[in-house]
Amino acid sequence: MLTDLSTNFISISVVAVYLTILLFIAEIFSRYQKIDAELSRKIVHIGTGNVILLAWWLNIPASIIILASIVAGLVAIASYFLPILSSINGVGRKSLGTLFYAISIGILTALFWQSGQQQYTAIGILIMSYGDGMAALIGKKWGKNPYQLWGNKKSWEGSLTMTLVSILVGIFIFTFTSDWQWQNLIIIVIVGVFATILETISYIGIDNLTVPVGSGIMTYYLQLMLK
Repeated sequence: MLTDLSTNFISISVVAVYLTILLFIAEIFSRYQKIDAELSRKIVHIGTGNVILLAWWLNIPASIIILASIVAGLVAIASYFLPILSSINGVGRKSLGTLFYAISIGILTALFWQSGQQQYTAIGILIMSYGDGMAALIGKKWGKNPYQLWGNKKSWEGSLTMTLVSILVGIFIFTFTSDWQWQNLIIIVIVGVFATILETISYIGIDNLTVPVGSGIMTYYLQLMLK
């Protein structure tokens, strides 16, 4: 019992230190280097996704992850109204993305973590953090071919980045968690395209919920179907 508590404490401390360093760097860039606010948010957005890999590697229990997601959600709500962390959410910013991000981690953990299927949680979160994060950065800097769908302004460069990065995430996770089979590539491509569609049609930050949860669940069911 004491050994488990000690192990959990050390694991949580490692994650806490990582997040503290990440937020500190983002805050420094945001407040003192005067970099673009969107870039600062994406640093946190992408970097936070790595927490799920740390939690997996350190065997952090589902209950602790879910509790942390609830706390993160409450902080996200507060930061929507107060300047708690300018690198995450500016006051009055019309997006609930940070809140949805926290909720998605809690949902995917509740669905898959306890049953030893952490890979589906990881795939969903990493597709959101890396796929959406890189798509936003690439689209903003190099997006020369814009399009609009249901009022959402996107670029073909950003959407292609979302698909490709999502596929790379799938390859990474499948390579380390299962024997590679040809069916896996089909699953990865389908999920990558599906995640891109969800990201394209979402607004007010709800893609931070629909993309990870949808990607994780679809990967799970496609693996069942194609076995």
